[in-house]
Amino acid sequence: MGLTKTEGYTQAQIELATVAKVLGHPARVAIVQHLLEINACIGNDLMDVLPLSQPTISRHLSELKKVGIIKGTIEGSSMNYCINAHRWREIRQMLGGLLGMEPGEQCC
Repeated sequence: MGLTKTEGYTQAQIELATVAKVLGHPARVAIVQHLLEINACIGNDLMDVLPLSQPTISRHLSELKKVGIIKGTIEGSSMNYCINAHRWREIRQMLGGLLGMEPGEQCC
């Protein structure tokens, strides 16, 4: 399988697509919602919230971290995660720009 072609798209379009892809899994949406609700979390506590194993949760956390949605700090033998507030505002702005656009009246 070849690489996805990105030439011809703006950096903003590529970035939004990348974020949308990461948020395209219900477990990741659930993690983000949980972190937004409680404003912090120890990684292992997510096992009490989600019907997933610790290694699976860790993979989802890793994907969220790659695009900057969450950040983590090590405290002893635990990893604490929270929403990266600055990045979350950027993502909300990107999505708001797209979702704020109105389709034309004429449709197929």
